[in-house]
Amino acid sequence: MEHDYTSQVVWTGNRGEGTSSYRSYDRTWDIAVPGKAVVPCSNDPLLGGDPGKMNPEDLLLSALSACHMLWYLHFASDAGIVVTAYEDTPVATGDVAAGGAGRFVSATLRPRIKVLPGTDMEKAAALHERIHDVCFIARSVNFPVRYDPAFEIADQSARRQPGDAAPEL
Repeated sequence: MEHDYTSQVVWTGNRGEGTSSYRSYDRTWDIAVPGKAVVPCSNDPLLGGDPGKMNPEDLLLSALSACHMLWYLHFASDAGIVVTAYEDTPVATGDVAAGGAGRFVSATLRPRIKVLPGTDMEKAAALHERIHDVCFIARSVNFPVRYDPAFEIADQSARRQPGDAAPEL
């Protein structure tokens, strides 16, 4: 079943001269999806972008990590594995050619996952290997994605109730 995704990217970097010269404009824009918060963006700080704003590389790596997390939580739920916290600090390696063309060459997802005592840790770890076959983003990238999960046993009292704040990892 096909379905569409929509977004609006609006360049915000016109300083009054448009693109009259290479240095006359900012590489900033907003991502605006109807009904959602606007995300102000810039290009990579290595290229003069604003380090305080998301750039396309940040967004791609974050989307890859979030997609993996959502599938992991789904598979864990199906497998009877109770996850009480999940945090990822993914890292990706990029390569820039002499002419400026860049690409990702690899990514490693490094989730830290809290599970309840008695969890089958081999089963919990094996779930990661299934995700690349179904994750929309992972199936769309052309670079290798590795997984380096770390597990922690949560206190039984770590079970959250609806409305509770997320536990610290």
